[in-house]
Amino acid sequence: MEMSSTRIVAAPPAAVWAALNDPDVLKACIPGCETFERVSDTEWRAVVAAKVGPVSARFTGRVQLADLDPPNGYTLKFEGQGGAAGFANGEAKVGLASADAGATALAYSARAQIGGKLAQIGSRLVDGAAAKMADDFFERFAARVAAPAAEAAEVAPSAALSPPVTGPRRDASPYVRYIAMAAIAVLLTWLAFKGVRR
Repeated sequence: MEMSSTRIVAAPPAAVWAALNDPDVLKACIPGCETFERVSDTEWRAVVAAKVGPVSARFTGRVQLADLDPPNGYTLKFEGQGGAAGFANGEAKVGLASADAGATALAYSARAQIGGKLAQIGSRLVDGAAAKMADDFFERFAARVAAPAAEAAEVAPSAALSPPVTGPRRDASPYVRYIAMAAIAVLLTWLAFKGVRR
């Protein structure tokens, strides 16, 4: 089984790299992930519950990092056992590159081998389930990583454009400015999320 894709994440490469190396972020974004623990700087352990067609299983596995090139990418090597459901192992190459408007293009290509009951239910079902899991992961990941970047973008302009406080003011211009900045921030956030979901 092989698959590859490129996703746009509305955050800079350094933030995306940090999130790709944060066990809490990965656990929250991987569908069915029950545990995701760092064993060392280059190895993680995970337990993931998954359903592929009629087969449901809890997969226990490990992920090793190789070819580290921060913040440009790495290679993930994974292997998992699902008891009677079978096994899966393979690798994925992940690359990050700057994209327009401070975003990041996250490209990946993965190949995997499966065995046991999983291999018997047909490649179309397995490929469909894998593609759905990848879509779910990247949708969650992009939303989670883009949210702090959008919040930072909201804070920075308001801090830079806030008028100095020199005493009471009687005109409404500061309030108009704050409302305009809030509206612009909401619009930029909406556009960023719309771009991520394409």
